[in-house]
Amino acid sequence: MILTTAMSVEGRAVSEYLGIANSQAIMGVSMGRDIKALGRSISGGRSGAYEEEVAKGVEEALRELEENATKLGADALIAVDVDYAEVGNNMLMVAATGTAVKLA
Repeated sequence: MILTTAMSVEGRAVSEYLGIANSQAIMGVSMGRDIKALGRSISGGRSGAYEEEVAKGVEEALRELEENATKLGADALIAVDVDYAEVGNNMLMVAATGTAVKLA
C-alpha cells in the first residue's frame, strides 16, 4: 500500500476514488512521565517519554489507516494528514486521514 501526503502518486493515474479513510489512536500519559517531562521543560531539555508516546501513536494511527483503506479495496492513500489533540487530562489523540484510491 502506498501512503503519501501528496495529492497523487507520481507516474500513476488514479482510476477510482474510494472515499476517505480515517483512524484514531488515543494514548494515556502516566504521572511518572508528566513529572519527568516537567523537569525537562524546566531545564530546557526534550521529553523523550512524550516523544516516544507520540511516535507510537503516529505509527498506530497510520497502521490502522492502512487497514481501513485495504477494507475499502484501495491500492494507495493520497493526501494523508496526521493531527494531534489533547483529550481530557493526560490523554493524547493522534488522528490520521487520507483519500483511499485505486491506481491504474
